Amino acid sequence: MKARLFLASDSTCQTYQEKDAPQAGWGQFLPNYLKEYSVFNHAIGGRSSRTFIEEGRLKEIEKNITEGDYLLVQMGHNDATKEKPERYTEAYIDYKEYLKQYIEVARVNKAIPILITPVARLHFVSGEFLVDFGDYCNAMKEVAEEAGCPLIDLMTLSIHHLTEIGFDEAKTLYMVDVNGTDHTHFTAKGADQIAIIVAKQLQSIIIS
Repeated sequence: MKARLFLASDSTCQTYQEKDAPQAGWGQFLPNYLKEYSVFNHAIGGRSSRTFIEEGRLKEIEKNITEGDYLLVQMGHNDATKEKPERYTEAYIDYKEYLKQYIEVARVNKAIPILITPVARLHFVSGEFLVDFGDYCNAMKEVAEEAGCPLIDLMTLSIHHLTEIGFDEAKTLYMVDVNGTDHTHFTAKGADQIAIIVAKQLQSIIIS
């Protein structure tokens, strides 16, 4: 039986239908690079660490997750939206507390939680890719350290990747290349490249 990965995240990770092409999420490409694992992608757009729990989505994962499984948690994009108070969490207060709930659910069921910092948006100013969601990245790192939980710093890794390939190529990874407005969501090409980055990190964590 294959080991199993459960994904709890937002629109940057979710699996999209063919009608949504070329928009895609990195979670839907993860199975291509982790063939020895079964991937259950529970990511859905517009959810924060708070609303994912409030809507019972973590409960759905809890019904199935078991010993030896992994729970991957990438949250932060929607937590930072102050203009949508139903989603918003304060980085160093309730965001941290919600993240701890994901860790607890995994560990109670003898699964392994892995926290993943928010992936980069295409935010390019004066020749430099900028880090968004800095407080949320830092807060997640604090939770990982406090809880002794593995962490993938996807913000740093994705910024590094964008810097390596340069703005013109980086733009093709995001939906802004298609519609001129969306600097957050990925094209299939972009989602695939992020999946490769995540898969490499996961292999390192799991093997070690």
